[in-house]
Amino acid sequence: MYAVTAATGKLGRLAVAAILKRQVPAKQLVAAVRSPEKASDLASQGVLVRKADYDQLDTLRTALAGVEKLLLVSGNDLGKRVAQHAAVIEAARAAGVRLIAYTSVLHADRSELGVAESHRATEQALKSSGIPYALLRNGWYVENYTASVPAVLASGAVLGCSGTGRISAASRADYAEAAAASLTAADVPAARVYELAGDGAFTRADLAAEIARQSGKTIVYRNLSEADYRAALVSAGLPDFLAALLSSSDAATARGALYEEGQQLSRLIGRPTTTLAQAISAALKT
Repeated sequence: MYAVTAATGKLGRLAVAAILKRQVPAKQLVAAVRSPEKASDLASQGVLVRKADYDQLDTLRTALAGVEKLLLVSGNDLGKRVAQHAAVIEAARAAGVRLIAYTSVLHADRSELGVAESHRATEQALKSSGIPYALLRNGWYVENYTASVPAVLASGAVLGCSGTGRISAASRADYAEAAAASLTAADVPAARVYELAGDGAFTRADLAAEIARQSGKTIVYRNLSEADYRAALVSAGLPDFLAALLSSSDAATARGALYEEGQQLSRLIGRPTTTLAQAISAALKT
């Protein structure tokens, strides 16, 4: 029996689909979700939908009953993430789960990214739990960048503060396939760490150039200071805490925080990762 937490989220849904593609019967897959009514499409496929609220331990215990392998998709509430993940791990331990695959962040053990601290704490909780684990240290989603394509086309500029920092991004679908591969592998190691990232790295200037090439419009990259980029994000409507997180992450990118050349992701999924050109092409069609 397999389970995926946050199965109605963007990554969770893709992970469920990827697991099913690996010939796992739907009746052996649990979609552990906070709002079961949002998972009716999964239920219609035969997937077992169970309520699992990260803030309600009893629901986690019920949701994980009989589960042997669990994909723990990291929560998006940064302030509560460590406690929420600890609750899932405790429920998994009580349920006798034999493997937890956790969606961490690239180079979590040494990353400067603002989100890394909570991932490090969760990784430590997993190591202390005694449950075999796979740390899926995901790089940035390429969708983090292509989501801004409409705004870039309107303004004629890509903004950032990452300088010439290289970004080894991949698509959510790539990372979801990797999660499915690690979860359904025949062997269950006591511990495994994957540094997962796209095959081809790009800079924000490369991003601007590729959008320009495919759209036929003049697009430039404007490299700002971290403070100015944060202010630009706030002016665009982002909450200050999120603007601060994104700008500090972009500054860390300039120092190599999102660069990885090991190509573990493409080896794990058995194909090349999604390219920047492919991602931008898809974004321009939406």
